[in-house]
Amino acid sequence: MSIDIAFTLDAKGTKTPLTLSITQGVIAGWTGRDPVARDHHIAELAAIGIAPPASTPIYYRCSARRFTTDGSIECTGTDSSGEVEFFLLAAKDKTYVGVGSDHTDRKVETYNITVSKQMCDKPVAPVLWDLAEIEGHWDQIILRSYATIDGQRVLYQEGTLSGMLPVADLIKKGFGGAILPEGTAMFGGTFAAKGGIRPATRFDYEIEDPVLKRKISHGYDVKTLPVVG
Repeated sequence: MSIDIAFTLDAKGTKTPLTLSITQGVIAGWTGRDPVARDHHIAELAAIGIAPPASTPIYYRCSARRFTTDGSIECTGTDSSGEVEFFLLAAKDKTYVGVGSDHTDRKVETYNITVSKQMCDKPVAPVLWDLAEIEGHWDQIILRSYATIDGQRVLYQEGTLSGMLPVADLIKKGFGGAILPEGTAMFGGTFAAKGGIRPATRFDYEIEDPVLKRKISHGYDVKTLPVVG
């Protein structure tokens, strides 16, 4: 099932309202360009009981309706956590770039990663860039996240997209061609967490373009639902 989301397109210094339809959600995992950094992320997940992937990169599916721009999400129990990722959205014959959080239930992830990707909403910022505007300096783009843990806001992740597979490779490996299918929203991978993966009551994330001197920032509160029975 598809979902329509109201975004703002920030392009060439102009901000334009834009409602786009997402028809399928894809979570690309283990997309690191540097095998050492990629293996470090695999190791930190193994430390909390999560089996290594069958291939790298790997592409998981999730419902399009998991994508949300809301400022809070609800999760069952205290075993979930966020991770900042860029995402690509193909719509109206263009490819847009945004930033979001692949919020994941880590307990479920220990026994079925595919199911874990479906367990939590996927918050995304309500602002997009045109991919064509940043392709020439893609590797300089910065992803960053902050987690509020025990009342303290700490830097949780930070890195440049030079550490991730280029867009063309990511699309080709996942879809066998040069173009992301219309209506597809795809998360593009993440960085290791500073201090290890852990839950937070709030998660803030951003993407920064140091060349065009702009930034997209967003965040969400995590509301915990009780585990009963």
